Amino acid sequence: MIAALCPVRRRPAGLVPLLGGAFAIALTLVVAPPASAQTDITVTRGSTEPFPIAIPDFLGSDGQAGQIGAQVAQVVNADLERSGLFRPIPRASFPQTPAQLQGQPSFGAWKGVGSDAVVAGRVSSQGGRLAFEFRLWDTQVGQQMTGLSFTADTVNWRRVAHIIADAIYERITGEKGYFDTRMVYVSESGPKNRRVKRLAIMDQDGANNRFLTSGKDLVLTPRFSPRDQTITYMSYFNDKPRVYLFNIDTGQQEVLGDFPGMTFAPRFSPDGNKVIMSMAKDGQTDLYALDLRTRSVQRLTNSAAIDTSPSYSPDGSQIVFNSDRGGSQQLYVMSAGGGGANRISFGDGRYATPVWSPRGDLIAFTKMKGGRFYIGVMRPDGSQERVLTESFLDEGPTWAPNGRVLAFFRQTPGDAGRVRLYTVDLTGRNERQMLTPSDASDPAWSPLNP
Repeated sequence: MIAALCPVRRRPAGLVPLLGGAFAIALTLVVAPPASAQTDITVTRGSTEPFPIAIPDFLGSDGQAGQIGAQVAQVVNADLERSGLFRPIPRASFPQTPAQLQGQPSFGAWKGVGSDAVVAGRVSSQGGRLAFEFRLWDTQVGQQMTGLSFTADTVNWRRVAHIIADAIYERITGEKGYFDTRMVYVSESGPKNRRVKRLAIMDQDGANNRFLTSGKDLVLTPRFSPRDQTITYMSYFNDKPRVYLFNIDTGQQEVLGDFPGMTFAPRFSPDGNKVIMSMAKDGQTDLYALDLRTRSVQRLTNSAAIDTSPSYSPDGSQIVFNSDRGGSQQLYVMSAGGGGANRISFGDGRYATPVWSPRGDLIAFTKMKGGRFYIGVMRPDGSQERVLTESFLDEGPTWAPNGRVLAFFRQTPGDAGRVRLYTVDLTGRNERQMLTPSDASDPAWSPLNP
């Protein structure tokens, strides 16, 4: 059942390791990308021919550095391939070794195997830390497109790989990358009638998965803060549904506000200073905003309808939510301060769980029609509605920070049906399952890691 109406159901100069604590990383631009070497990929058109790119192993200064260099290349390769915009060249066809790539590549040889770009990388040991360097070469014009160098602790090599993949993605497509991010979600286990649900977090590629809560209390709808390592979510503590805050680094959690009724469907404001949510009391469900600095509460709607699943526009000036105030479950937009709301969904079926794109150009939603569930997008005025996925049950879209990819969860029918996380791009053609150790639902994409 849709949780919307039934809650039961960079800082470039720093990195934060997944288990807490901070460390410094040096990042240096090696060569500014020449404007004449810009490669053009149109991300939003219906069909895109993937960009052919070669990603050999990064050359290592010793055995450990060489092993990590090979792993870095594998992660970069997987990130770019999974985006659907890149086609990595098979390693068997590489015309040069990593050592031969430390100078200028043989552009003709790489063009001969169909590669429009090649990545040359190196990993060196530096007194207990590692130095990473990569260069992206355009084989068609014979120029370096970009290059970066990093110094980081050995355990953080995977994050460095994601940052490199982001740099390549941005240089080729002109769009910000999204690989140096995490996903918080609800891990599900146990029989259907006694489901154990606990918060879990992982890298966007499924690595470094760990649990944040014990599973003693049911949890739903986690959402990332846009500015720090905080999550808001709903939990049934002592069978009383409440919205909570959870600090990922410290593990500290607190109930959010002292509301007289059931609170659910929370989401942060773009500046991270407020949490907007629904409260159900005396048969009425309305939207409220709580200021995290002053703890003051503002009521935003007041009607006999069920108003829920609110989401701010990126500039914080508007809110999209779903409501049955018109007789069926539809999407509405209103000012962030409350007041009159305009309906924006007019297609067949019911609409729920709207979420505004970080770019501001689209609103994603769940749609229910004819016993099927869909993930789709529309313009903020309701125009240009497009369906991206369809299944027995697709629900809960969440945006990657670049606004070009969505994650959601999908349930298959029957008592043995599984619940899994998926991603899909705006073309609807590049749909991928995300790897999780168990069933998973309610994904929420983080901003780029700090």
